[in-house]
Amino acid sequence: MLAGMTLRTTASRLAVIAGLLALLAGCAEPRVVAVRRMSGPPPVHGSEPAHGRYRVVAGDTLYSIAFRHGMDYRALAWINGIAPPFTIYPGEEIRFSGKPAASSAVERTPPPRPLPPARPAPSASPAGSVSAVAAPVVAPAPAVAAPASAAAAASAAATSAPADAATPVQSPPAPSRRVDGIAWRWPTDGAILDRYQANDPGRQGIDLGGRSGQPVYAAADGVVVYSGNGLIGYGELIIIKHSDSYLSAYGHNRVRLVKEGERVRAGQEIAEMGSSGAPRVELHFEIRRDGKPVDPLDYLPPR
Repeated sequence: MLAGMTLRTTASRLAVIAGLLALLAGCAEPRVVAVRRMSGPPPVHGSEPAHGRYRVVAGDTLYSIAFRHGMDYRALAWINGIAPPFTIYPGEEIRFSGKPAASSAVERTPPPRPLPPARPAPSASPAGSVSAVAAPVVAPAPAVAAPASAAAAASAAATSAPADAATPVQSPPAPSRRVDGIAWRWPTDGAILDRYQANDPGRQGIDLGGRSGQPVYAAADGVVVYSGNGLIGYGELIIIKHSDSYLSAYGHNRVRLVKEGERVRAGQEIAEMGSSGAPRVELHFEIRRDGKPVDPLDYLPPR
């Protein structure tokens, strides 16, 4: 009987050991993680500084800072007490949360500029009198040769700039779709390469294919509130404000043709398509309502 009990005890222990080995083997089995390619501008990790603050650098606008952090520019202005026209200054600190400033109508002034270098002390002239302090040196303007005659002047003026330099390039009439009082049109020709996906930070708009240098048009009437390359992942970027609620963005351009503060019309050429900040030639196009991305295909006319 004692021998039988010993055998049963040994068998039980072996069963427990076998179970533990199987469990360890299961834990050691590698897991497969699916990796999916992200198109469009990548999410900017860590772009919001610690404590929810950001220090303004040259080239920033309130609109570009709000765009980068997915906020409504009006909320950002309210928190920081910045009144229209929402001017900000390099070195200024922007808060993303917290109690709003006491008054958004308080007039703000830029930080003081560095003092100019000290002027040299006056020196005595050979005659013993005190000479005047030298005036700041101003670089002369480039010399321009005067034309020999009125006819030559007219010819020089004609060749110095193209005749249509002051006339914005307008695309041919195109279908539009009116949403929330704004007539939207396609910002360029070309097939849709990638579509908007609400839950994907890398697909907050649509990508449109084309050739390098292809015209990019304003999708609706508005004012340019950002024209630069300071937003990581967007390359040469233009942001247009169409109303208090709506902005549109045009990324990866080769050349930007409009400046901040410029008023543009729907269909006006604002850039040339390119691949800045992207592995291929494309236009990344976004529409944002109250600071949040929306599907552009809900606003653009059907093709």
